[in-house]
Order: sequence, then structure tokens, then C-alpha cells
Amino acid sequence: MTAKPSMSEGGGFGRLLLRVSGAVDRVLETSGALIIGVTLTAAFAALLANVVLRYVFGEGMAWAYEIHAILFPWLVAGGVVVASVKSRHISVTVLVDILPPSLRRALWVLVCVLICAIAIGVLRTSGPIINAAKFQRLSGIPVTQYWGYLSLYYTFGAMALNAGLAALRGAFAYEDPMVDPTQTSFS
Repeated sequence: MTAKPSMSEGGGFGRLLLRVSGAVDRVLETSGALIIGVTLTAAFAALLANVVLRYVFGEGMAWAYEIHAILFPWLVAGGVVVASVKSRHISVTVLVDILPPSLRRALWVLVCVLICAIAIGVLRTSGPIINAAKFQRLSGIPVTQYWGYLSLYYTFGAMALNAGLAALRGAFAYEDPMVDPTQTSFS
């Protein structure tokens, strides 16, 4: 949800908000990138070791097939957080583009507040599901699904924090919510 803010606009509070939210965004982006790197490395290493063992000894490791049930949710979580911080999510802005800047910023703040509220709602209601996952054991390794489901807390907590800061930046730091699509598109 990060756009290119102008440091010259806004007062002292706006500049402080931009600095603090920029630092938080960097921490969130770094944590997401680390999670992506660690989960991809671990998944690849488990698969590679399993393939080698199967061809050398004729039998692999059963847990190598199940570890992905824990790693994949964390991989997705890291990707969602990085995409959220970098504003690389899917969006259609054709109607927003025709709005004047003040209405566009108001809509941006409203959308950020809604995203924050939805993320907090998911955090508040997912507890029973995550606690129930403590009893879902994987057959090959002595780990429960709980460890994979914990990625929900990370993902939606980071999204709520990012959206809340983006709403504050839009409301108080005069951030222009429109990002140049040529800089953020993967196509």
C-alpha cells in the first residue's frame, strides 16, 4: 500500500509519520522476503534430499512430502506481505483515475481503513480455527498444522499494520495514492 510520498508536503507530523511508516514498511518487507527465502530454501532442500535418497537408497523420507503443509502457508504469507507493502496487488484503477486528487485521496484512505478493518476481523475470528489446528497432526513428522496456520496471524497482522499506516499517510501526510503502473506492474 506504499505510494511515493512527497517529503516536502505536510507539517512536522506528516514528515515524522512518513519516516516512521517507511521504517515499518521496510521491516515488513524484509520479514516477508526472509520468510520467502527461508521457506523456498527449506522446501527445495527437503525435496532435493528426498530425491537423492530415493535414487541412492531406493527409499526417501516420508516427512519431505508433508513439510510443505507447514512451509507453503508461510511462503504465501511472505508473498502477500511483500506485495502489500510494495503495492503490487491486483487493482483496477480506471474509475479512480478520473477522480480529482482530493477525492482520490479520500477514497484511498477509505479503502485502507476497510482493508485494516477486514484484516483485524480475520485476526479476531481466526483464533478458534488456529487453535483447532493444534490437534491436526501430520503423519510423517511430529508437527501439527498449527505451525502453518500461524502464518494467518503474521499475514493479516502485517496487512492491518500496513493498511493503517497507509490510511494515516493518506490522511495526514498528503500522500498521493496513485502509483505509476509502469513501476509496479509485473507484466
